[in-house]
Amino acid sequence: MPVIRAPSIFLTCALPSRKLRIGELLFLKLKEIGSEMRHPNLSASLSTNSERQKDKKLKGVDRTRESGKSIVEDDSTDSCIGIETIRSDPSRLDSMTVKELRTLTRNVGIPGKGTKKDLISALKDYSITLENASAGSNSLSEGSNTMPAAKPIQPESLPSKRKPKFLPIEEDAENMTTVSEITENKGKRSRRKQHPVESTNEDYSSTVITKKKMSAKAKKVQDTKRSRSSNEDSSIIQSDKGVMDQVGLSLNHAEPWTILAHKKPQAGWIPYNPKTMRPPPLTPDTNFVKLTSWNVNGLRALLKLESFSALQLAQKEDFDVLCLQETKIQEKDVEEIKQSLIEGYDNSFWTCSVSKLGYSGTAIISRHDMTQTSDWHALCKQLSDSCRKVEIKPISVKYGLGIPDHDGEGRLVTVEFDSFYLISGYVPNSGDGLRRLTYRVKEWDPSLSNYMKDLEKCKPVILTGDLNCAHQEIDIFNPAGNRRSAGFTDEERQSFESNFLLRGFVDTFRKQHPGVVAYTYWGYRHGGRKTNKGWRLDYFLVSESIADKVYDSYVLPDVIGSDHCPIGLILKL
Repeated sequence: MPVIRAPSIFLTCALPSRKLRIGELLFLKLKEIGSEMRHPNLSASLSTNSERQKDKKLKGVDRTRESGKSIVEDDSTDSCIGIETIRSDPSRLDSMTVKELRTLTRNVGIPGKGTKKDLISALKDYSITLENASAGSNSLSEGSNTMPAAKPIQPESLPSKRKPKFLPIEEDAENMTTVSEITENKGKRSRRKQHPVESTNEDYSSTVITKKKMSAKAKKVQDTKRSRSSNEDSSIIQSDKGVMDQVGLSLNHAEPWTILAHKKPQAGWIPYNPKTMRPPPLTPDTNFVKLTSWNVNGLRALLKLESFSALQLAQKEDFDVLCLQETKIQEKDVEEIKQSLIEGYDNSFWTCSVSKLGYSGTAIISRHDMTQTSDWHALCKQLSDSCRKVEIKPISVKYGLGIPDHDGEGRLVTVEFDSFYLISGYVPNSGDGLRRLTYRVKEWDPSLSNYMKDLEKCKPVILTGDLNCAHQEIDIFNPAGNRRSAGFTDEERQSFESNFLLRGFVDTFRKQHPGVVAYTYWGYRHGGRKTNKGWRLDYFLVSESIADKVYDSYVLPDVIGSDHCPIGLILKL
């Protein structure tokens, strides 16, 4: 059987008819293009066959037309014949079709995406890369069978059943950028998506090195993928635009409050960290009182939690007075709860909702004279090594505001001490659809404010609890998205300011930490606590006359068990 031999191509007429895979067809097409470029005398004999297959989809080969001949590879240099010809005559690229350009780019490992202009640019850049890599050597002289210095792709970085490619090594990596193969048609097995990998002089194993010039679409996809990869172990805390992006495992799950979480932060704002922002403890011989307040969102449910220990909280905080809100207990449960109190905190005062059972409810629990306890030393060791021998003795107690319309829900309890009045309050929420907004700002807030001013005629007043208002934008993660949400409406914020702040009561935390972002409430629905997307709804407001005696006003974001966290106040006496 006669054989027509070309320098690098055999045209054989005795091979049996068979179907070829898509990869083989791509190779055949590339060989056909390369042959035309290198052997003009053969192009005429192959042009008829090339034109017939030009518009066919590469799914197979016509058995009848291809039964008598097929094209096979003679040596390893043929795989780069096309690109070598282009290097010697780049103008040939302009005469090639988009389909031919894509076939050529894929064969040498360049992403075959984009317009014709993009493909031509990529091929020219690749040609320059080869020329630079081979500069100073004769490895690419005409007729040579060796490729430029190359390093194979590491098998573990590729999908299974994928053969390693050989990519040219580029010396000047600083002036180059890496482009991963991008695919839109996920149905084609021969093209698989690869993640971009940082390129170094030692490892070029999963990307093709090109010049900085690339298509806008490829660069956009690359940047997106790279951001996902490079930020896996770090967090984007805040951008100048104020959008917090916390990616994958980057969030500090142990202490999320140390992340500045706010959609519209201002210059100078920082996250609250009680480990670094609280002053050193006062010595036991200093005369002061330590108050703790907490919306427990159901006291019975809290006490059943295995993760919560009232004793541990008392040991840690060593508070003199504990104020509770939203206890949700009924009057019949009060005595049972009192019996379960930790020894040493026997003074307790409870108010419950009678208009709606299992709703609202507030309480104040204070330390009694522990020096009279039979086992004082054991209790002192149990509570704190620096336990103070003082009694926070209540003088009088009052429940509610004295206004029937306001007192049916158990929202207020007031205890008089030697130096001040202490109010544990749970301000009504404006509710879904803001149905109680008018009641809140027109009736409740003014009534509570007047009540506090009346008490203030005798002694300074301390109001603490869930006041259901994030006063400023710094007090809420997403101010723009909650303009008409209960707790952040303009009406509630103006009422908070006019009825309390402008009447001489000081927000102690904001006075101590004017530019600090700290939240005391995180909704369960969206897991806000894990990402620190919350609200500051809990306060210690004090009469202006004792504001300077406040040694510390703080938040305890690490205490769990409720959708609120406790807050604290240390007041020198």
